Amino acid sequence: MSEFSHWNEAGRPKMVDISDKNPTSRTAIARSTIVLSNELYAAIEDGNIKKGDPTQVAQIAGIMGAKKTADIIPMCHPIMLQGTDFAFHYEQIEGGYELHIEATVKCDGKTGVEMEALTAVSIAALTFYDMCKAVDKSMMIKNTYLVKKTGGKSGTFINDKI
Repeated sequence: MSEFSHWNEAGRPKMVDISDKNPTSRTAIARSTIVLSNELYAAIEDGNIKKGDPTQVAQIAGIMGAKKTADIIPMCHPIMLQGTDFAFHYEQIEGGYELHIEATVKCDGKTGVEMEALTAVSIAALTFYDMCKAVDKSMMIKNTYLVKKTGGKSGTFINDKI
């Protein structure tokens, strides 16, 4: 028997069998940060992004990303999500701004939604970049991480490294 949970006895990849697990209420919160220029921040605030409001489009893309996680992360189970929401917060820093993107994903299920929350903020950040690259190609996406998760056998996790 393999010591790895995602490998079968023949040493081949497998999706873990969760059929015997009990469903619980699960939540995951993830964050990602984008560093942007003063020029881009001003263009967003003035409504001068030709493609439209980048956070609105990023939010829709992030929700879609959460729903498609099992299609792009090989060992993830398809999950019936019951809620995905976002918060966007700009913070002025030396030389520009940071946009903090936070996604909260919820379900009642047999496996957690951490990957869905992480995928949601990653897709939202990439979409924000795509919406704004005509103004600022030097944007930097950084610090994508799990903030908190609840539910399941392991219970609550709060990231103490942030």
